Amino acid sequence: MTEFLDTVLRFPTVIFTFLLVVVVAYWLVVATGLFELDDDAAWLGLGGVPGGVALSLLIALAWLLALIGSQVTSGGPLAVVPFAAAAGAWLATRGLLVPLRRLFPEGDRHSRGDFVGQMCVIRTGAATPDFGQAEVTAADGSSAIVQVRTTGQDRLARGDNALIFEYDKDGEFFWVMPYESEQ
Repeated sequence: MTEFLDTVLRFPTVIFTFLLVVVVAYWLVVATGLFELDDDAAWLGLGGVPGGVALSLLIALAWLLALIGSQVTSGGPLAVVPFAAAAGAWLATRGLLVPLRRLFPEGDRHSRGDFVGQMCVIRTGAATPDFGQAEVTAADGSSAIVQVRTTGQDRLARGDNALIFEYDKDGEFFWVMPYESEQ
C-alpha cells in the first residue's frame, strides 16, 4: 500500500491525483444535491452528455494513464507522461462518451425546431429573402444568432422584432415575418 501511495503522490501522477480528489469531492457534493448535472460536454465535440460526467471521466482516465505511464517509464523520460496521459485520456473519453449519450434523455437536448414560434431581433443591417441574421432567446435563457430569411417583399431592419415561423432544413435558416408587439 505504501508503494501505491508513493506512486500516486510522486511526479507525474500527483498532477492528476490532485484533480481526481477534486472530482471525488465534486461527486460527493452532487450526491448531496447542491449541484446539478445540467451543463453540456460540447467542448469535447459531443453534446448531450453532462460536462461533469465528461470531465470526471477525462480526469480519471488521465490519472490512470499517468499511473501506468509512471510505472512503465520508471527511470525514463517522466516529463512526457503527463502529456501522453492527457492526450490518451482525451481520445478515450471521446470514444466512451458516444455510447454514454444514450443514457441521457433526448428531451434535455436543444434543437433548431425549438426556436419556431419564438420572437427574434434582427442583428444584421437588414433581413431580406436572401440574407439576414437574428438573435433569438431559448426557453432556458440562452441566446443564439441564427440565419433568417423573409418572405415576399418583407424587409426587416436592424433592431426590428420578427417572428420565427418555420425552419428550412435544406438551407439551414429560419423563415421570419414582421412581429408587432401589443404594448
